[in-house]
Amino acid sequence: MKNIYEVLQGPCLTEKAALLQEENGKVVFKVDCRANKIEVKRAVEAMFNVKVKDVRTAKIHGKQKRVGKSVGFTSDWKKAYVTLSEGSINFADEL
Repeated sequence: MKNIYEVLQGPCLTEKAALLQEENGKVVFKVDCRANKIEVKRAVEAMFNVKVKDVRTAKIHGKQKRVGKSVGFTSDWKKAYVTLSEGSINFADEL
């Protein structure tokens, strides 16, 4: 098993994530690309002392970026939508 600090890389603080948290009790995290749903669940439960009901993951492909004549890509990354059954996470208090 990986260290919980290697699995969770940080929260995704976007408008869509804020709406999901208010309406559905879902929290969005940026996670390691090699992490699976079981590792994400264990890491969130251990770090924030909450009960996790469900975990959904999505791989986000890097976008093409251009600076002058040079063309490159941003890195691929993975995000996890975590549905909480008990408790809540407030990132304003955690930071």
